[in-house]
Amino acid sequence: QVQLVESGGGLVQTGGSLRLSCAASGRTSSINAMGWYRQAPGKQRELVAAITRGGYTNYADPVKGRFTISRDDAKNTVYLQMNSLKSEDTAVYYCAADPNTRLVVAGTDGYDYWGQGTQVTVSS
Repeated sequence: QVQLVESGGGLVQTGGSLRLSCAASGRTSSINAMGWYRQAPGKQRELVAAITRGGYTNYADPVKGRFTISRDDAKNTVYLQMNSLKSEDTAVYYCAADPNTRLVVAGTDGYDYWGQGTQVTVSS
């Protein structure tokens, strides 16, 4: 089993920045794929960004050039640096983890492990 705990969400003005963190515990050696997903009210959950243990990344088009995903395997933590935030970035952000790196390439959300979510609100 793997446990994921997100932190770093909050309220920020349009154009501002936030950094989300997701700390993994448990059987972390099994984790190869880690991702960030988000769900806005009334919308389906969608990919934000994902990364493999080897550093391959996949970003959703709306966040390319603004968000950066990174991971520190020594700390079992994945980060999401969010810059130039827009009101449409408002959502609950979820961290995900899985042994299967193909989830990163495919951008699908079939991850085995999920965090509880952290709210990001961007005000205009």
